[in-house]
Amino acid sequence: MTDDDQSSLDEIELGDRASHSLEQIGHRRTFNIAGVKVAGRRRRPSGERPPLPRELKTSGRFWLAAGIGIALVWMTLFAFSATTDWWTRQDLAILNWMVDLRNDTLDGIMKVLHALGSDWVIRPARAGIIITLIAYKRFRAMFGVIIAMNIVFVMVFFITDSVARPRPLVEMIGDWQGYSHPSAPVAAFSVTLVLIGLALIPPGTWRRRWLWVAGALVVLHGISRMYLGIDHPSDVWTAAFMGVAVGVVVMKLFAPESVFPVNYHRGVSAHLDVTGPRGRAISTALREQLGIETVEIEPFGLAGSGGSTPLRIKCEGDPEQYVFAKLYARSHLRSDRWYKAGRTILVGSLEDEVRFQSVRRLVEYEDYMLLLLSRAGLPSPEPLGFVEITPEREYLIVTEFIAGARELGDTEITDAIIDDALLVVRRMWDAGLAHRDVKPANVLVRNDHIVLIDPAFATVRPSPWRQAVDLANMMIILGLGSSAERVYERALTYFSPDDIAEAFAASKGVTIPSQSQRLLSTLKKTKGTDLIEQFRALAPPRERIALQRWSLRRLGLTVGALFLVLLLLSLIIDNVSGRGFM
Repeated sequence: MTDDDQSSLDEIELGDRASHSLEQIGHRRTFNIAGVKVAGRRRRPSGERPPLPRELKTSGRFWLAAGIGIALVWMTLFAFSATTDWWTRQDLAILNWMVDLRNDTLDGIMKVLHALGSDWVIRPARAGIIITLIAYKRFRAMFGVIIAMNIVFVMVFFITDSVARPRPLVEMIGDWQGYSHPSAPVAAFSVTLVLIGLALIPPGTWRRRWLWVAGALVVLHGISRMYLGIDHPSDVWTAAFMGVAVGVVVMKLFAPESVFPVNYHRGVSAHLDVTGPRGRAISTALREQLGIETVEIEPFGLAGSGGSTPLRIKCEGDPEQYVFAKLYARSHLRSDRWYKAGRTILVGSLEDEVRFQSVRRLVEYEDYMLLLLSRAGLPSPEPLGFVEITPEREYLIVTEFIAGARELGDTEITDAIIDDALLVVRRMWDAGLAHRDVKPANVLVRNDHIVLIDPAFATVRPSPWRQAVDLANMMIILGLGSSAERVYERALTYFSPDDIAEAFAASKGVTIPSQSQRLLSTLKKTKGTDLIEQFRALAPPRERIALQRWSLRRLGLTVGALFLVLLLLSLIIDNVSGRGFM
């Protein structure tokens, strides 16, 4: 394919998005969409790594290899009688040498080091990890910690039971219990120390220092158990490497720091770090997949976003050009599923619920809805497409940046703004669309005109209930900056009294976005004003519209959630108590 052919394909693809001007530059054509210069795109060859590949990196690969190596050595240790005898002779030679070193002073020191693997150390350490992660709402990391601890427990339990290796044939002067291989206290101690470093300490100097200290403590504890004659050397190093390998690999795979960073800020967990490797990957993806050259990437409008990472991206050009983007990751999709599952248990499913099976489908759907809004003549940002950061894991959807716009909540509400906002809802009704997330952060004002953004959960051909909820939410956010009487009077221009009565009969806590709920609560506390009840008093009387209460899905989710809660509590208690390791 020639460069001209590729340029023609680019032109066809962009043609449906916007009217654009063409400018010949050498062998490439550039397009101007919503004021942003878009150059030719590059097709990534088969087999080439994506902008931000998901990988274990050096430490993860090392410990994964170490775990596999331990498994292979363990197989040689007990698979054949000849190798078992050889390992036992080497172990006893080391133990006999250590027995000859015994004296009263060393005995006392080693008994203190032996206590490092006791319940009195492991229980408080594990309790501290779990309590800290719960306190800072880092539940993904908490689940990873619990999974790692229980993998080690299960491995130790089954290996000790199947191998049934007796204790060393030397004089034992310390406490012990059960078979010796692998050493259960060493495994529990090593995985606990590694998880403290990976789950609680941010990457950098302090984590490296902690891991060196943790390694030294595990070595000293293992030496104490060999000195006291409790474990063979092979029991100790196998258990130590097992604990470290499981802790590192599970946390790298289950709670990678690129998505679940270790921090102690009370921010929204949905907001991902866009500096470092991810920032470079975003720039590469925009350049290659959309032809946009970036100058600067910065978070933008984080206060109103809880399900993505909104960004303002400065592009090359004179004068300065900006685009708006939202970064979606699998963690956002997973959080949305958990939220909807919990809401279903508490109040039942909502009508027109949109469930996405992948991050790709989510960004495809939002891009499609932006095109539908534009085609219907509704004020919304011009879509520029989306790019792939990590296949099936991270995507960036890009739109024009609405320069000079402010959130509705930060603007003085005039009659012109009220009329324009209500007219937008009326036009959505007529076009057979519903936004489903009308809140101040998603309704921008520019020159007294409304612009709707963030239609990720918008619906085509919505139910009447869903359309009524959109009307109620729009009137609520207008009333927050004005008054119920003023908004109701203007609404009668576009809607009948019965329409408004239906809207507030359908409106209740779960149908109102959390940002609007916080503002309503603040208004009620500061001024004693219940805005929703004021709207209901103005509208004709109407019985409340009940949400779905019970269904087979809700019943199944409730039973499953109770089971999981009990199981999780059991696992936490077992891991905090150290039961099964001693």
